[in-house]
Amino acid sequence: MIELTGLDWTMLLLGLAGVGLFAGFLAGLFGIGGGIVIVPALYAVFGLVGVPEEERIKAAVATSLATIIVTSLRSVTAHMKHGAVDMDLLKRWAPWIGLGAIVGAVAARFIPAEALTLIFALGALGVAIRRGLFRTREVPRASALAPVPGGPVAAALGGGIGFLSSLMGIGGGVLGVIVLTAYGRTIHQAIATSAGFGLAIAVPGTLGFIGAGWGITGLSPLSIGYVSLPAFALIAVMTFLTAPLGASLAHRLDKGLLNRVFAIYLGVTALLLLRDTIS
Repeated sequence: MIELTGLDWTMLLLGLAGVGLFAGFLAGLFGIGGGIVIVPALYAVFGLVGVPEEERIKAAVATSLATIIVTSLRSVTAHMKHGAVDMDLLKRWAPWIGLGAIVGAVAARFIPAEALTLIFALGALGVAIRRGLFRTREVPRASALAPVPGGPVAAALGGGIGFLSSLMGIGGGVLGVIVLTAYGRTIHQAIATSAGFGLAIAVPGTLGFIGAGWGITGLSPLSIGYVSLPAFALIAVMTFLTAPLGASLAHRLDKGLLNRVFAIYLGVTALLLLRDTIS
């Protein structure tokens, strides 16, 4: 664990507060989970305070997953009040999603930092392309009761969502909405149920990263495994403050323009991470 001076602590806490404010605002503005924004921002902050490059992306992913526990719980609770969460589907898929998240978290310890950064950057670039070039449309005859697979197919899809989301430090919203709408669910139920996917990913994923990072040296102070407790606390609080501001602004702006602006931001972020990976 690295030692910080008073100035370093000030920089760390201010940086983390800024990450939370920024992530919460963008999450509300663009309707995304915070992980896709938090991971690259934490990567930069941890670099400023001297966390080694080989551990930096893992600490950023792990801490992002910890914050998603709070945001997903808040989100899925709100959606449940509107009856939009398919609890039966969530109960059937959650064990596979959680198992995939644990496997991803444990595997992250053995994956080189460059490869993990590459996975996140390519995933972020894919989201940027999708948000920039394609509008989210409901498939024909979309229904809140459209059947989705169970058995081995559910295990493969749920495990894959958990595994990739855990490696990227994101909730299940990005992948979950794509899968559920592809099977004919309405966009509203897909979003609501995917909020529950986020909780199924974040809890076991965070525990997995805590175990995987136990005893690792060079991490920021007050870390449990790869999870930075100061970062978790500050980001969780700050996102609560700014997410409503972003959401309020989003309702006054053109949705197409918002998608394009977000795609540009995310694409640039992904390209900068790719540059760090290959340099």
